[in-house]
Amino acid sequence: MARSVKNKIRWGTIFLFLLVVLSGGFSIYYLVKLRTLSKNVLTANYESLQYSHSMQKALDSVQYGKTSFIDSFELQLKQQETNTTEPGETEATNRLRIYFEKLKNRDSSVTNINDIGNELHSILSLNMKAIKQKNEKAERSAENAMSVLITIVAFIFIVGFTFAFNFPSVLTTPIQKLTQAIKAISEKDYSHRIHVESKDEFGQLANAFNEMAERLEYFESSNLNKIMFEKARAEAVINSLKDASIGIDKNNFVLFANRQALQLLGLKAEGAVGKSTDELNKKNDLFKFLVENESTNPFKIVVDGKENYYVKELIEISQGEPGSKVIVLKNITSFKELDVAKTDFISTVSHELKTPLASSDFSLKLLEDERIDKSEKKELIQQLKNDNQRMLRILSELLNMSQVEAGKIQLDIQSVNPNQIVESSIKAVGANAKEKGLHLQNEIEAGLPNIKADPDKINWVLNNFLANAITYAPFESQITITVVKKNDQISFAVSDSGQGIEEKYLSRIFERYFQVPGRSDKKGSGIGLAICKEFIEAMSGKIWVRSKIGEGSTFGFDIPVFV
Repeated sequence: MARSVKNKIRWGTIFLFLLVVLSGGFSIYYLVKLRTLSKNVLTANYESLQYSHSMQKALDSVQYGKTSFIDSFELQLKQQETNTTEPGETEATNRLRIYFEKLKNRDSSVTNINDIGNELHSILSLNMKAIKQKNEKAERSAENAMSVLITIVAFIFIVGFTFAFNFPSVLTTPIQKLTQAIKAISEKDYSHRIHVESKDEFGQLANAFNEMAERLEYFESSNLNKIMFEKARAEAVINSLKDASIGIDKNNFVLFANRQALQLLGLKAEGAVGKSTDELNKKNDLFKFLVENESTNPFKIVVDGKENYYVKELIEISQGEPGSKVIVLKNITSFKELDVAKTDFISTVSHELKTPLASSDFSLKLLEDERIDKSEKKELIQQLKNDNQRMLRILSELLNMSQVEAGKIQLDIQSVNPNQIVESSIKAVGANAKEKGLHLQNEIEAGLPNIKADPDKINWVLNNFLANAITYAPFESQITITVVKKNDQISFAVSDSGQGIEEKYLSRIFERYFQVPGRSDKKGSGIGLAICKEFIEAMSGKIWVRSKIGEGSTFGFDIPVFV
């Protein structure tokens, strides 16, 4: 009984083979029959035509006095006498023989020659007519044979198609049931069973599957399932950790590695979990460094072309037997960048303070010199004032930043006229703009309502925008201050025609301590725009920037209308 499926397949294959052989046999039989019939049509009649044409050529030669062709005529005539197949052909051949004998006896009269020609024409006509008749008969036979062959092939095709359509169901029906059962099990429907009545291999497979389903159903309700659930939950927690984590047991085999760790190592889970540390050390230099290096100093890893800084933390796990451990990699890149930025900031501020202090010291020494006249002293005093204002501006930025970082921005919100804000800022930076030959153009929409803002803070922001524009604008160019109403807000904008800012830096331009790379000759403290952003947002406004390389920059902010 265990071999019944094989027997079904074997007998089905034999049946299809017999159908193919039977179809081929009938086809070969009728093809041979048609070929034989065609051969019979061509052989005797075409030979008679050939003999007749040869005798006609010999007769033509004899007419021209070439008696040597009589022997050729005699040879062809003898062959024709043995090849008479059509009614009347024998009589015509016999008459041809009589006339030829006269020719041999030197009767070369025109009448005799014409009689020989007429008999040759008769033989030709009889054979041509016979060829036509036999050809028509052959065509009818071919048509009949083709009809019979088509009928047989159609019958065999119908039988074969019926068999091929029904026989696979013997095999596919149990397979379909098994497929449905597997899908049910994959959806955790462990109560699903396969019902197959046959006792063959499919029946045995169904019984084995049903037994497996029963065990899975039992397993689902057992304590082991709870353990597996806890394991899956632990893996989910490990993968949710922000820091890269690698667990190693006391036998130095990797217990787990979350997604962050696998990404840093450049490995897949199946290539790391369950592997020994010695095996991974040989294939992965970073893993070897993490396992063997006991230093806790920060180190650098390049990820996607970007430098990232990490510190390693080693956690020993003791559950009766010491030796298991977890390696945790904490990403300190943001802290490292902040540390570098603050270092640069301190260096920049120190330089910014040193320059006016050194200039002031030099000016004071010159003032002590009695050789300096009044006009020069006046210029030195003005220079001292400028240096003092520069230091006050730097200290003001530091004070504002300390308020921002402490979250203690003090605001005096009131109704402020936009025109007064612009006029005050233009006066504050007018002298610096004049030194570079810059033209400050203001385009203020008429009839603007007052805004809801702190006048000192709003002036500080606009002054900062104008100071930056003066710094980066080309000599003798124009800086435009635009003020317009947009819905329920007033929009302030400062535009210059400087070199512009690359698009990739625009999203970071208002970050603390950020400075656009490549401008070492015009670096500021890196906190001015960050303070502007904090001030504007504290007044319920929005700060923005637009810039393109070679087209200049536009810095602006939107402040609510005073209601």
